[in-house]
Amino acid sequence: MNAVSESPSHPIEEEHCDVLVVGGGPAGSTVSALLVERGYKVVVLDKDRHPRFHIGESLLPANLPLFERLGVAEEMRAIGMHKAGAEFISPHHAHTQTFVFADAWDKSMPHAYQVKRAEFDTLLLKNAERRGAQVHQGSKATGVIFADDGSVQVDAKHGDGTQRRWHARFLVDASGRDTFLANRFRIKQRNPDHNSSAVYAHFAHARRHEGLAEGNISIFWFEHGWFWFIPMSNDTTSVGMVTWPHHMKTRAGRSLERFLMDNIAACPALQERLAHAERMTPVEATGNFSYSASRNHGANYLMLGDAYAFVDPVFSSGVWLAMNSGVVGADTVDACLRDPAAAPAALRRFDRVMRHGPRHFSWFIYRMTNPIMRDFFMYPKNVFRVKEALLSVLAGDIFGKTPIWRSLLVFKALYYSANVLQPRRAFMAWRKRRWNIRTVDDAAQYQP
Repeated sequence: MNAVSESPSHPIEEEHCDVLVVGGGPAGSTVSALLVERGYKVVVLDKDRHPRFHIGESLLPANLPLFERLGVAEEMRAIGMHKAGAEFISPHHAHTQTFVFADAWDKSMPHAYQVKRAEFDTLLLKNAERRGAQVHQGSKATGVIFADDGSVQVDAKHGDGTQRRWHARFLVDASGRDTFLANRFRIKQRNPDHNSSAVYAHFAHARRHEGLAEGNISIFWFEHGWFWFIPMSNDTTSVGMVTWPHHMKTRAGRSLERFLMDNIAACPALQERLAHAERMTPVEATGNFSYSASRNHGANYLMLGDAYAFVDPVFSSGVWLAMNSGVVGADTVDACLRDPAAAPAALRRFDRVMRHGPRHFSWFIYRMTNPIMRDFFMYPKNVFRVKEALLSVLAGDIFGKTPIWRSLLVFKALYYSANVLQPRRAFMAWRKRRWNIRTVDDAAQYQP
């Protein structure tokens, strides 16, 4: 018996299900709804009570077909801010650059949504419950045991004070940044190729663009990283700074609020958009933003979304990767439980899909603060349809049959050629990035 759990201090109730899902965020809600649809008894344990605050409010066009599949498209239209594209603002360029999703390779997904995650996550979790999943909010998984007979036992402390041991045929870890299984297996590691932190809050009365551009996400580069500016419904705007951990150490006793506002002041274009804004939520910070687990599955468990890996939010890929992992996760669990002989092939496919998304987004993410890449974004060209392919990546269209890969290879070749033609600039950017992503351990910098 493979135990990753502490023994309970007193008797606990015993319960049974087919699939136990730890976490009720977008990944957990998606996989639960789809597995219930296939006839499984699904139980969801979520340590939080919804609605609850969360960042990651910007969605991608690739989410839209999935909303239809889950039956929540109309509800999404009711709570979402229409997002037609993404705007990039550089302190080294006199103009701004806006990418419109309608110009992507696949014209059938011309927009996305900006959402308040408290509303969005609640909508998805209620949908899973409405479809038949048994949802326990305020219930924290405290330990897991992989039994010799192939079943999984998860101990949980529920919101009503009871403690239960759930016996399941299959475990799905959708615990997000809590990384329930990766922590217990001790396989979670910092991303050696990236290292970032985030400081963020919601604001009212921020200046937005007019018309169809009102809901566009804006990305502001500045000396120590970049800012997001995400307009949402009811005059709420999410603003966050993604920066290097060593820059967090320059906080030097300032409050998180003061630190965020001082850095906003170092980005004049963003400061102008927030000139009359009022902060609505406490300023919060998250460290160790980039990580991954060395594996994402076993014979009777899967890790979905952020429970497996997270890189950086610059392309708003987090929710899409989480929900897509829920789709392929449901297919995988179904294959494993219905036809054990098909399980190895299903798990290999799951692994390929889970690694595919972060790998292709990461190539761009690792280079987003490089001045040569910044020039490519600020002066896009559509030679060999590279702009359409780039827009497809920004839209999250990387899992289907859209033939973007040859054009992306051309884009990468052009980028590498530009580095060869500008060796000093490329070397200085490489050296600066290596300095920026070095490991810094100082948890105190993330406290209020």
